[in-house]
Amino acid sequence: MAEKWISKGYKASLVLNFVGLAPSTYYENINRQNREQKDKGEVQEDKSNHHGRPVPGYSFTYDGRKISDEEIKERLSELICSDGYPYGYRKLAMSLNRDYNIAVNHKKVYRLCDEMGILRPQRVIASRHPRHLAKMDTVNASNQLWEMDIKYGYIAGEDRFFFQLSVIDVYDRSIIDYYVGLSCTAKDACRMLRNALAVRGLNDCTNLPKIRTDNGPQFVSKLFNDTVEGLDIIHERIPVKTPNMNAHIESFHSILEYECYSRYEFESFMEAYGVIDEYMRYYNERRRHGSIKYMAPNKFYEAFMSNGVKIKEFSA
Repeated sequence: MAEKWISKGYKASLVLNFVGLAPSTYYENINRQNREQKDKGEVQEDKSNHHGRPVPGYSFTYDGRKISDEEIKERLSELICSDGYPYGYRKLAMSLNRDYNIAVNHKKVYRLCDEMGILRPQRVIASRHPRHLAKMDTVNASNQLWEMDIKYGYIAGEDRFFFQLSVIDVYDRSIIDYYVGLSCTAKDACRMLRNALAVRGLNDCTNLPKIRTDNGPQFVSKLFNDTVEGLDIIHERIPVKTPNMNAHIESFHSILEYECYSRYEFESFMEAYGVIDEYMRYYNERRRHGSIKYMAPNKFYEAFMSNGVKIKEFSA
């Protein structure tokens, strides 16, 4: 019975304590069964009898904060893209320790790099997509510059992370579209970008907004770059460790954390999804912004499109 539940991913110590079985007895039985099966030639390449600890999906910073594997992958992408040098997984692990204060060893970094396909042998393949570094531009209208980024949330009741991917128009501050899920892939980013273009009625336009992102794995992926190239959209990636180049989406994330995430201890993903959905309607339709004449983002966008209101141009 204990083996059945442990094989499903439940913590071994909790299961053994519940059924009243000593860990030494349980593991001795497992080892004996493996030896007997090996002697009989029943186990050769079958790895199903190995009962390792389930991968938790997170690590910790040195100050005790949980950080998800997806966020660690984003930091790895930043390190790889910063100079273009093909760091090995051991140097990447040391960089995560020293530059990002993440307590992670080289074995886990190797696994994450392997999942991302960024181990050194793969780095010799030249990208077919030229990298556009973000630079300051003058913004004086909606649909000129959009910023995309991911925010990580935590579900206390399920002890796991969720992800919110959002796209903001830096001129009118509207969150044009967003995605909330237990994972966030390049496919999700592509689908959300297409939805955002549809929301703004830009599918058939030739003058499309510039997209600015960081160097997260979703945005450096072949799929995302193929998508923006197919849409004839300029995709800018900010230099590593320059979040100020993505200031508007970062500012929105601070607002989202303070006014939404930090006020709840989510017990389930469905609860988190419902709370965020309600907040996003409030943010776009009712929350007033001083930078857009104390109007709500969607109200300001409607007024701008009808030539009723404008704000002073600025650099972003």
